[in-house]
Amino acid sequence: MDSIRIRGGRPLNGVIPISGAKNAALPLMAASLLTAETLTLENLPHLVDITTMANLLTAHGVSLHMNGAGRRCGGRSLAMTTPAITSTTAHYDLVRKMRASILVLGPLLAREGRARVSLPGGCAIGARPVDLHLKALAQMGAAISIDGGYVDARVDGRLKGAHLVFPQVTVTGTENLLMAAALADGETIIDNAAREPEVTDLAQCLIAMGAEIEGLGTQRLVVRGRESLHGATHAVLPDRIEAGSYAVAAAITRGEVLLQYADAAQMASLLKVLSAAGAAVSVEEGGVRVSAADAPLKGVDVMTEPHPGFPTDMQAQVMALFATAEGAAMVTETIFENRFMHVPELKRMGADINIHNGSAIVRGVRRLSGAPVMATDLRASMSLVLAGLAAEGETMVNRVYHLDRGYERLEQKLAACGADIERVRG
Repeated sequence: MDSIRIRGGRPLNGVIPISGAKNAALPLMAASLLTAETLTLENLPHLVDITTMANLLTAHGVSLHMNGAGRRCGGRSLAMTTPAITSTTAHYDLVRKMRASILVLGPLLAREGRARVSLPGGCAIGARPVDLHLKALAQMGAAISIDGGYVDARVDGRLKGAHLVFPQVTVTGTENLLMAAALADGETIIDNAAREPEVTDLAQCLIAMGAEIEGLGTQRLVVRGRESLHGATHAVLPDRIEAGSYAVAAAITRGEVLLQYADAAQMASLLKVLSAAGAAVSVEEGGVRVSAADAPLKGVDVMTEPHPGFPTDMQAQVMALFATAEGAAMVTETIFENRFMHVPELKRMGADINIHNGSAIVRGVRRLSGAPVMATDLRASMSLVLAGLAAEGETMVNRVYHLDRGYERLEQKLAACGADIERVRG
C-alpha cells in the first residue's frame, strides 16, 4: 500500500493548476444514463473515483470513449453513450467503493422503471443515509424496498412530478432527484434543495440535454419533466475543494501560490476565513492568489454549514492550519458526526487539539513535528499532508489510497511549488 513521504518546512511558491471537480463530475457521469445520445464531459479529472464510476456505468451498458487531450491541466474529455440500459442492477462490489454510486438510482429508475442498487460505501465519516432519496422517489410513484443490502425501486410507466421537501439539505439527494425529475411526467418542485455549485453544474448540464429547470442556485428547484433528453457537451467546473486545500497549503507553509483556474465565488466562505486568519487573498484573471509570506496567522472560529456556508470538506484542512497559527480557534462540525478522525493523527505531530462533542478547540503551537500518520478518509488525508508540509522533519502519510480518490497529481503539483514530497510504493 502506497505512502507519501514529506520533508516539511519549505514555503510553497508557484502556480498550481486546479482540476475539474470530482464532486461535480460524478453526478454528471451518472446523467449519461438519462439519454440514448452521447454526453461528452470536458475537463474531467483523472481520479480513482472517476474510474470507479466509469466501471459502474459500463456495467449498465454505457459505452465510454476517453480523449486525453482535454482542457486545462491535463483534464480529459469523456464521451458516454447509452443506446440501451443493459442492466438495472448496481452491484455491491462496485458500489461499496464509493457512496456517490447511489447517483445511478434516479436515472435508472426514471429511464427504465426499475433500479436495484446496493447500499453504498465510501469514507467512514459518519452516517450519510439514503432514506431521503428513497422517500422522495416514493412520492414520485416508486415502490421501494430494501432486501439483502440492495435498494429495489420500481415504477409502472414514468415517475410522476411531485412537491418534494427535504427535511435536511442533501447534496446527492438533490442531484438524484434532479435527474429523476428530468424524465418524470409533470412538474417536480424540490424545496430545501442543496445550493452547492456542483448541484448547479449538474442542472446546467441537464438543461443543455433538454431539461427544463428553474431556480438554479436557490433552495427551490422546479423541474418540468421531458419524455426524453438528448446529448450535449459540458465542461466540469473547477474543483473548489482542491483549490481550497492548496490555498491552505500556501498559508500553512507561509508561502504564496496562484491557484490557476480557481473560481473565487465558489470558494468565498473559505477565502473569508483565510483572510480573517491573516493571509492575503487576491482574485486575478488567471485564478486566485493566496499569500502568507511573513504573515502572523491567527486562529479563527469556523462552523461547517451547507453551501454557501463553510464546507465540511474543508474542515480538516483548516484545522491543520490553525494548529500552526497564533491563539485558539474553535472548529465546529455540523454536517457529519464522525469527522474528527484526523485529530489523533494531528496530535501525534504535536498539535494541541481538544474535542468536546461536535467542536474541536485548536491552540496553535510553534512548530509541528514530522511523524508516521494514518489517513482515515479523503479530506483527513489531505490535512495530514498539509501538516507534513509545515512540520519539522519527516512525515510519512500511510493509506493514501484515500487521496487518490480526490486529488489529481498531488505530489507533482506540490513538488512544482517547492515541496519535498514523494510517493513511496507499497
